Amino acid sequence: MALLLPVSILLYAFQAVPHPYDITPYPVNDSLTPDTIRVPDTLPSDTLQNDSLVADSLRGSDTTTTDTAQKTQAISSTVKYKAKDSISFDLKNRKVYLYKNAEIDYENINLKAARIEIDFPNDMIDANGIEDSTGQLIGKPKFTEGGKTYRSKEMRYNYETEKGRIKKVITDQGEGKLHGEIIKKMPDESINVKKGSYTTCNLDDPHFEIKYTRAKMLPDNKIVSGPAYLVIEDVPIPLFLPFGFFPNKQGQQSGILVPSYGESNDRGFFLEDGGYYWGISDHMDLEIRGDIYTRGSWAVEPKLRYKKRYGYNGNLKAGYTVNKVGEEGTEGYEVSKDFSVRWRHSQDPKARPNSNFNANVNIVTSSYNEFNPVNTQDYLSNTFQSSISYQTNFDQKVHLTANMSHSQNTKSKSVSMTVPQLSVSTDKFYPFRSDERVGETKWYEKISVGYTMDMKNTLSAPDSLITFDNNMFDKFRNGMKHSIPISSNLKVLNHLNLTNSINLTERWYTEALQKQFVDTTNADNDSTITGYIKETTDPGFQAVHEFSFSSSLSTRVYGMLNFKKGPVKAFRHVMNPSVSFSYQPDFSTEQWGYYDTYYDPSTKKQREYSLYEDGIYGYPSGRESGSLNFSLGNNFEMKVRTPNDTTQESKKIKLVDNLSLSTSYNLSADSLQWSPISVSGRTKIFKKLNVTYRSSYDMYALDSTGTRIDQFVWEESDGLLRRDNTSWNFGLDLSLSDKDLDEMFQSDEGTEEELQDVNENPEDYIRWDNKWSLNLSYTLNFTSDYQKSLDKYSRDVIQTLDFNGSLNITDKWKVRVRSGYDFKAKKLSYTSIDINRNLHCWQMSFNWVPFGNRQRWNFTLRAKSSLLQDLKIEKKKDFRDF
Repeated sequence: MALLLPVSILLYAFQAVPHPYDITPYPVNDSLTPDTIRVPDTLPSDTLQNDSLVADSLRGSDTTTTDTAQKTQAISSTVKYKAKDSISFDLKNRKVYLYKNAEIDYENINLKAARIEIDFPNDMIDANGIEDSTGQLIGKPKFTEGGKTYRSKEMRYNYETEKGRIKKVITDQGEGKLHGEIIKKMPDESINVKKGSYTTCNLDDPHFEIKYTRAKMLPDNKIVSGPAYLVIEDVPIPLFLPFGFFPNKQGQQSGILVPSYGESNDRGFFLEDGGYYWGISDHMDLEIRGDIYTRGSWAVEPKLRYKKRYGYNGNLKAGYTVNKVGEEGTEGYEVSKDFSVRWRHSQDPKARPNSNFNANVNIVTSSYNEFNPVNTQDYLSNTFQSSISYQTNFDQKVHLTANMSHSQNTKSKSVSMTVPQLSVSTDKFYPFRSDERVGETKWYEKISVGYTMDMKNTLSAPDSLITFDNNMFDKFRNGMKHSIPISSNLKVLNHLNLTNSINLTERWYTEALQKQFVDTTNADNDSTITGYIKETTDPGFQAVHEFSFSSSLSTRVYGMLNFKKGPVKAFRHVMNPSVSFSYQPDFSTEQWGYYDTYYDPSTKKQREYSLYEDGIYGYPSGRESGSLNFSLGNNFEMKVRTPNDTTQESKKIKLVDNLSLSTSYNLSADSLQWSPISVSGRTKIFKKLNVTYRSSYDMYALDSTGTRIDQFVWEESDGLLRRDNTSWNFGLDLSLSDKDLDEMFQSDEGTEEELQDVNENPEDYIRWDNKWSLNLSYTLNFTSDYQKSLDKYSRDVIQTLDFNGSLNITDKWKVRVRSGYDFKAKKLSYTSIDINRNLHCWQMSFNWVPFGNRQRWNFTLRAKSSLLQDLKIEKKKDFRDF
């Protein structure tokens, strides 16, 4: 087990720091606790009076004892030491004692302990803790160097030989901790450990550990141990290896990814998620995982990740699977071959401010999510979209966008591709406006001109026809569209906004459509003409022109109703009336050449059609159009006084976001000139309930077949208008938890933030600090349409409900549920239940999908640390086994 675990353990217990000088001991008052000592050339004979005395070296001899030869060494840095109780000097034995909260600082080394002893004749430093009145050991040595901290029962270090010995050591190593009964640091920086262990539990007495009797650690290289075994709650587990080998390098490490094993009813015994990890460089890595089953199923999934700081980042993930379900030759035997490609790439805005490249590719076969384990979101989705785009600009005036996109529906098995799409646009410019304006802007100086070009190549077909051969490429449709909007904005009578615009459009196609009636009438039966319509394309460059004119007049009117008393301060009503005129000529006339005719045997008449009706950018209108458009927008708000607020500030509450009425009158039509009156409105209640209303009222009556006739409603009945249809839509998005229940009733104005979903990804993330949470999404759509044949309104109600929530039964137990209700089928939709137990350094989870096509269960007990991700027990029954 220890050999297989991808654990990166680094132990650096005590870096040797040579003592920079010899010192002749001298007496000092026990109550004196200097913060900094710099050793002088000559020592005072009694008491050190200055906290900071400077010298480069110390030479002298001990006149009282010792035959030890004196050494001369240069001081490389300042040594700082202090103690809360006392600092004592033993002149006879040449030792220094620091008592209670003793601390030594030297360069990047810090040593703290209850007691520190410096033995100069033997070049030794000893540090240990002391027992308090209850017999507990306090002030254990704590050694810090270069950001690494080591805690131990006692510590001894020889600064001359650069060897150290530490007992009962605990040190942090990344996400884990290293324990050792005895640790010896050698001059070559290697470390020997006797009776050691590694764990990711942060307790001094850990819940679990990987133990070994002896180990040798080479810094930034590797760790080799003797016999290793797993211990849980001080109970040895019979997972034993004669030796262990652990990588011991900072950063990414290449190596084997340990698979999980088990048995599937339909696919046999298996190894899943095994493979190899390759750390290509500091900016890129590759992970290849695979599955294999004894009954022939297999899968491979490579994943490439890359990142450049302040440049870009992304990942490319592919998958190819062969699923064989059941026994070959039996009725339920099924074979599915699927693939998927996912690519995410994003560019840091700081990398190239004037350009940007992004990619979001998501391509899967129609049955991939059905036969292969995916997350819940992918399983419940049947539409997948992809896009690769590049944007840049030239002098912040001309903008270029290149894009490739893809959309597929795995339910209908249809695919749409746009490869590529190129757009060029310019900022609006004023051709009659001089750079140096003098005086008031003239009306002609307000004329603006813009330009947009769009070019694309598209294909829509069933996924079975996406073969990437010549036949597929022949089915692509392409074209180019140029648009030049010319407009001007003028103020009329100081309160009216007059906007006039001319839109010039030109479409470029590479072919024109030709329709021809092929007569197959039997010569012996002249009474019935039979035949079919033959469609062909005429290749060649085609330029199709179109233009239109529009003018609009609009304003804004405010109304206010104030109240001097009461909680309501004022009601405000904002109206936005608008009248517009638009005109477009008839482009079906012969002078334009955009339309042709063919004989229609069903009507026995010539039928008109456009040569470009299959064009991706449409075609010019075949009839003259001139219409007057009328609209009125309304907004209602209320201001309420803030209770107990001496600043007299008020809150603004939107009652109706928008209530609009619109209709139009066609000047070119000879009958039925008025269009139905459209009424729509929307508002939001308590920031969570969205309400949308739409209805249509017609001025014209219907005949017995339900067709509009040129006769007003009030001419044949008492009413003024005929209600054609009505729809109401209610949408409730509610996110609640024990921390933010009150925020639901805040107004739209103010600094309060919108409630956030506390379970953004409930499958991967657990919020133990939330005692409970509830996320609910409900929509109700009501429609009513008048049926003339039945002389009544047909009504339809569509409802959807999705919810998920969590509940902490205790501080360590959490239950999460995700489900919904299908009102049409009158049953629960996709439902999953998760039960989680927080075991400090371990995590226990049980996931259950009780019914449906995704029915499954999964029990996992694993170590929390990612370093020990393969230290786990997993039992499951896959959805493919049901």
